[in-house]
Amino acid sequence: MDKTLKIAIASGKGGTGKTTIAVNLAKSLGENVQLLDCDVEEPNSHIFLQPEILRVEKVSVSIPYVDLSRCTFCGKCQEICQFSAIVVIKNSVLVFPELCHSCAGCWLVCPENCIAQKERVVGVTEEGENGDIKFVHGLLDIGEVMSPPLIRAVKDRTANSMIVIIDAPPGTSCPVIEAVKGSDFVILATEPTPFGLNDLILAVEMVRTLGILFGVVINRSDIGDNKVREYCEAENIPILMEIENDRKIAEAYSRGKIIIDIYPEYRNRFLDLYEKIESMVTV
Repeated sequence: MDKTLKIAIASGKGGTGKTTIAVNLAKSLGENVQLLDCDVEEPNSHIFLQPEILRVEKVSVSIPYVDLSRCTFCGKCQEICQFSAIVVIKNSVLVFPELCHSCAGCWLVCPENCIAQKERVVGVTEEGENGDIKFVHGLLDIGEVMSPPLIRAVKDRTANSMIVIIDAPPGTSCPVIEAVKGSDFVILATEPTPFGLNDLILAVEMVRTLGILFGVVINRSDIGDNKVREYCEAENIPILMEIENDRKIAEAYSRGKIIIDIYPEYRNRFLDLYEKIESMVTV
């Protein structure tokens, strides 16, 4: 068993079972595993893993601070900013921290060197453990819109000597790309519905663009239609596992329980899932 495999679980939409797969896989492996919850806007893996939190750290980003007494209002900072985070208006400079991507462009191009870096807290990371499972997640501050810096902070705590499971945000935009890049394999969680298929197609385009190996897990596999399976067959995408629609699983989920808590036999299915991924990565 590869001790350093990095597996991300993603999906084109929310509610497809990413966290279910992530936590059940981590608990099934049981040891030498780290779970990173990178859905920093709405992390929920901790609800099911119940880790003891041992370390909390604030995460900051750099934003510009302008010394107006030295500024000539030349506008070079405004010209380089692609996100309108800094704007020159007559004899004033307005900074919009929420729009700033901390690219450093404005303070590098300033001819008067009157723009300094100021730190702004955007959230926290929390690290803990449950038995032999290590855990890290991020909590984005209310009102913040820039989640990638916090996702990077979570991933900076990756244990390189362990199997790492990444619970990614939903969708296919910048936060998801930040979460999955650098992974050895991406599990795409989906469901056999028209919405599930539409968003699966988007997610497949994303991981193919990133050049990462991937496969599909179909959640609630006995509802909807057969078009997800037909799409995967046509695109030569492996279906790694199917999880049936089960009222007991849904009820357990609502109480903070996971599949292997109520169906211990599922543990072998999740171990089989891991072995399939390991064999695909090491080929």
